[in-house]
Amino acid sequence: MLKINSPHGGGALRFKKFACGLMVGAALIGAAPLSALACTQVWVPGQYTANGDRYVGRSEDYASRHVKIFGIQEPQKNTHYTSDESDFDWTSDKTSYRYTYVRDHPSDWNDRHDAYSEAGINEHGVSCSATLTTNYNADIKAVDPSTKTGIGEYTYAGVILGESKTAREGVELLGRLIDEQGASGRDQITISDTNETWLFCALSGHQWVAYIMPEDQVSVNPNMGNLRFKVDLDDTKTCLHSKGLISVPEEAGLLKTFEDGTPDIASTYGVSDVDHSSGTTTRYVQGRHYFEAPLAADRYTVVPGKGVTNLTEPTQFFTPGRGGWTTNEILRSLAARGEGTDVDANKDAAFGAIGNNRTVESHMFQIRDGLTADIATVQWEALSRAEFSVFVPLYSALLTEVSPYFSDLNCDETHQGPGQKDNVEWAMKEEPENSLPFVLMDINTLAYNHRDSMAAGTRAYLDALQAQIIAQQDVVDAVMKSTPAEGRTALANKAQMAVVEQTYLKCDKLLDEMRAYITAGDFSKPFAASDMNAEGTDLATPVLYADAVVAPQITQQPASATYEQGAQAADLIVAAKNAHGEGALAYEWFVKDGETFVSTGVKAAAMPVDTATVGDKTYFCRVTNASGLVADSTAATITVTAPAVKPELKPETPAQKPSQKPGTPGHLAQTGDPASMLALASLASAGAGAVAVGVRRTRRNNRDRVC
Repeated sequence: MLKINSPHGGGALRFKKFACGLMVGAALIGAAPLSALACTQVWVPGQYTANGDRYVGRSEDYASRHVKIFGIQEPQKNTHYTSDESDFDWTSDKTSYRYTYVRDHPSDWNDRHDAYSEAGINEHGVSCSATLTTNYNADIKAVDPSTKTGIGEYTYAGVILGESKTAREGVELLGRLIDEQGASGRDQITISDTNETWLFCALSGHQWVAYIMPEDQVSVNPNMGNLRFKVDLDDTKTCLHSKGLISVPEEAGLLKTFEDGTPDIASTYGVSDVDHSSGTTTRYVQGRHYFEAPLAADRYTVVPGKGVTNLTEPTQFFTPGRGGWTTNEILRSLAARGEGTDVDANKDAAFGAIGNNRTVESHMFQIRDGLTADIATVQWEALSRAEFSVFVPLYSALLTEVSPYFSDLNCDETHQGPGQKDNVEWAMKEEPENSLPFVLMDINTLAYNHRDSMAAGTRAYLDALQAQIIAQQDVVDAVMKSTPAEGRTALANKAQMAVVEQTYLKCDKLLDEMRAYITAGDFSKPFAASDMNAEGTDLATPVLYADAVVAPQITQQPASATYEQGAQAADLIVAAKNAHGEGALAYEWFVKDGETFVSTGVKAAAMPVDTATVGDKTYFCRVTNASGLVADSTAATITVTAPAVKPELKPETPAQKPSQKPGTPGHLAQTGDPASMLALASLASAGAGAVAVGVRRTRRNNRDRVC
């Protein structure tokens, strides 16, 4: 830690950030060694993302073992903002807004708990990333140097998030404070809300410019103040700036312009191309490679054992080589090391890297159009180096509770080790209990320093874990969007608790296995986590993030039915699935008894129906997932009726038997006798004439017998 005797602070103050932030005390140190600057800022607009969301974020680099704390700043009335890096002093005239932060431990700042809020979202959905340290050239410094009272990275995020309802409000407030009190360092800050993302550039002691990030280009900035950009300084809808932005350098003969006469602000205020270190220029080239927009070979030179030199006219924005960038790909951009390119830091240890071993935290804001401010932005947070860490998703605008696995500002920081160096010996010691930041810190130290045997296996496990978290976040997010506003804070807190705890448990087990592997001392076989499946492609035991937040979904409800007493009945059946399709479900059927329901004792998806007793019975099934969340089916009523009453049948009267069968001589046709009825029918159809003929014939026959 750099210590500077401060005439205004009374003793040796701890000044940090000649890695990512510029420390400026009474001595007004104007610039830090450029080789030490190593933060990287990334912007990807929705036009190039797979989901249409925009992403903006940053990694902060300082020391290999430097703990960062995620927390919540509660509202305060008339907040008094001061700094431990300058004499900045300002008091708000209102009650501040609640916001999340990522802060340094108080031990780095004379035991102050308000240091460097860095990254967060306030209750109005305004997000801020502060800061990306840049630089200014000696000529500009001479005409507009830093001020003793200037605002700086110690206070930027706290003021912006505590006081602004929109991104533009944050830009205007910060600009006004620099106009009045100046700036203590050269910084870029991103400020976003649901509608727009601004890049604020503190260029010199009192000069600044802020503009809306373009929707058709991406950006990777590794602490470079000379990245060219063009903006319309007269369009106040898209650009705001200090009054002397152009006049101050112009009057001093320092203003530089493009060929078309447009002011070249980066070249005017920033350090020249040739004066940038190979550490920054190498990371810039890595970023261009990562987003598949490599620079032409004649734009830079790669020197073995050093990195990129002679980088000419780099730009703030560029067109990527493709679209469809996924959340995971964008998160991993903060861990890029130039793999497989001419600036591969894994092949040449002297090369700088975006994903270096001095990153202390990384964050990415995923901003979704068309949503209300409370849920529009998801903060993806990794509280250690990005290379061997996992980002957890947080609805920071809604949070009122903080997971205990994040630790807090009062935690014991001694596990950082002497000088916060990348010390394997300290990483092999037991870390503070239930601390995700320290677990990730130790994983990074061990994997980085055993790269040949451990890096691939460690990253494979973390990649699988990250993929499951991202996939399950989609499930949780769908529920969040459908949840009424009044229920979202509870859901956001619950989601945070679940994802942070489960990430910690997975990573803590991984760390134990890494330590055991190193202790065994046999590096002939590469390290592999036991929780990987046989194919080495996914976790053997899945994460239950979504299932810890979202209850099971019932896909088939039991159906009411009516049966006759004693009849065979179909089973009552329920079907359900987990929020993310993992883990066993438990079932239990209940029956209504008076005004309450009691268990039937049946614990299966199907329940036999008893029809022995006449009456109505109402049932439902409770489905429980592995995390204990339940879903109740709709109620089904089984009605059992008494058997139908059959009509009483009277016994038939026996028919009188004829003396002779029909058709025999002498038989007389009887009513009801089929033969008799047939004869009568024939007579009826023959008519009266046939009857008369029959009578005459009978008489004639009788006369013949007499004769």
